[in-house]
Amino acid sequence: MELSIVIPVYNEKESLPKLHAALNEALGAISYPWEIVYVDDGSTDGSPDALAELAEADTKHTRVVALRRNFGQTAAIAAGLDYATGDVIVLMDADMQNDPADIPMMLEKMDEGYDVVSGWRIKRRDTFFTRTLPSRIANGLISWVTGVKLHDYGCTLKAYRRDVITGFRLYGEMHRFIPAYAGYVGAKIIEVPVRHHPREFGKTKYGLERILKVILDLLTVKFLISYGHKPSYLFGGPGMAMMAAGTGLLAFLVIRRIVTLVSVLESPFFPVSLILLIMGFQSILMGLIAELQVRTYHESQKKPTYTVRRKINVGE
Repeated sequence: MELSIVIPVYNEKESLPKLHAALNEALGAISYPWEIVYVDDGSTDGSPDALAELAEADTKHTRVVALRRNFGQTAAIAAGLDYATGDVIVLMDADMQNDPADIPMMLEKMDEGYDVVSGWRIKRRDTFFTRTLPSRIANGLISWVTGVKLHDYGCTLKAYRRDVITGFRLYGEMHRFIPAYAGYVGAKIIEVPVRHHPREFGKTKYGLERILKVILDLLTVKFLISYGHKPSYLFGGPGMAMMAAGTGLLAFLVIRRIVTLVSVLESPFFPVSLILLIMGFQSILMGLIAELQVRTYHESQKKPTYTVRRKINVGE
């Protein structure tokens, strides 16, 4: 097994030397190959120079990928995953609030057969009303919508087997939903308590404005997980329901016209029934078009509709 530690960096110059020393101490006893992949996300405080010094001093284990500008944490993590070479990927923050000493414990859990080991900051060292409380609400909402029950989606410190986090791209703020994607392909997930330290240097990059982004991304994740392979189920079901309601309402108006001689065209329910029929038909058509797009997406890129956990006596 080969290990890659992927760390997005944005204006963390003061933390980097201490973080790198702690990582080397924590990983020094590991018997298999490992690397640290720092991704500088357009820092403006001298972090790129600090990373260059670390890479020059440790050419065996340290890799640096510098982005041209600030693209956001999700994009930085995506870049790190693209350039990492390990079979196991550990994600963590660069602000020293995650503790590198927890990594060996997480790797032991991987050796027990788990595909994802997710950190859980039980004793979180953040402001309650602006960080901890919104995070708890978001964790409950994400767990409910995705069906993958975790206490701490926002904790970056997580370990993944590479094969359960390939096959999808990260956009927006979707890095926090990686466990949900992994759960969708059948990954075995466990959550373990990890240490969380107060921030020593710099200031937090997160604020309450991220809540709206998380909610919008959650809708996207729910669609991709539940209907990514069969979008007609999402559009077709409501479409058929609207068409059935429109047809029933129109039939009622016709029967009432026959029995009571009340005009169909003068009833306010007549345009409602027509609108329901048209909207239902359009929804079904949208589902069919989405089906064509999904098939084109998978077939053009030769993406499988399944994932394999293990093969015995089967060639590549």
